Amino acid sequence: MKAASYPVPDRLNSLLVVSVLLAAVGLLWTGTRLHGAWLLLPAITYAFLLLTVYALIHEATHDVLHSDRRLNHLMGAVLGWLFPISFTVLRVTHIVHHCCNRTDHEMFDCYYPGDNRLVKYIQWYGLLLGLWWILIPIGTLLLAIAPRLLVSTPFRRARSTAVLFDDFGASEVRWIRLEVLGGLLFWASLITLLQLDWSLLAVYYACFAFNWSTRQYVTHAFTPRDVRDGALNLKVGRLMKWILLNGHWDLVHHQHPHVSWYYLDRLGRDSAPPVSYWRQYLRLWKGPRPCTEQGPEILPKTRYREMQG
Repeated sequence: MKAASYPVPDRLNSLLVVSVLLAAVGLLWTGTRLHGAWLLLPAITYAFLLLTVYALIHEATHDVLHSDRRLNHLMGAVLGWLFPISFTVLRVTHIVHHCCNRTDHEMFDCYYPGDNRLVKYIQWYGLLLGLWWILIPIGTLLLAIAPRLLVSTPFRRARSTAVLFDDFGASEVRWIRLEVLGGLLFWASLITLLQLDWSLLAVYYACFAFNWSTRQYVTHAFTPRDVRDGALNLKVGRLMKWILLNGHWDLVHHQHPHVSWYYLDRLGRDSAPPVSYWRQYLRLWKGPRPCTEQGPEILPKTRYREMQG
């Protein structure tokens, strides 16, 4: 299956990018006019809108947000400011995810006999509750300011970060610094023009952190220890299909990472049947389980590029 068989929907994606940016600014402005519990209405809406923002950034990491690579990067970078994250950080680490899926480096749902179970439970429920989201913008800033820090001994020893930051060379760091600078100017402008305060942003991003984090491992938990096939297709409602841009077809995506979100629903007809989102999600809250199978080897990046078409 070649990428040329699935052309990128440039116009639709561009319309979505402009729409979500305008909607995000509108929701932030709305929040400045509300007080008390009423603030939760735009905050929760914002939390779901940013799921679409993340889905669009994800498309850009695979170079299928726009067929023009420069526009693809630009749109990914601008959308990344809302998360906030450097697009280059997400692009590089997301490739690591596709190469390390269900290996020991991404084994959050299971533990070996020698693992510290308390640490595993803290990691797991911190993930589900959205507590680790704040590490993403912090990590982006560290990569921009002191990139060598994230490949120092403490990060090398941690199983989850041992290989995560290996691929940040001088070129990537330059892009990260430009994107971080752009993000700081973007937010300085928004805060000034919309008269945003930190309490409003704290409520908005607390809602988003929980909403985003609860969905980041739901398609991978308790799946086979296989880099390519260690994912699930999930049953979701029609509205969530659009919010996630067919992100519920995650097994399909891992098998065909070069294909735009636009075609995943079609490809899903020939994939494994989707399972109930809520049944899978509730399983997560029972906590990590003893590991009963050996993890796969890391997929070489050359093999991943072949899968990209």
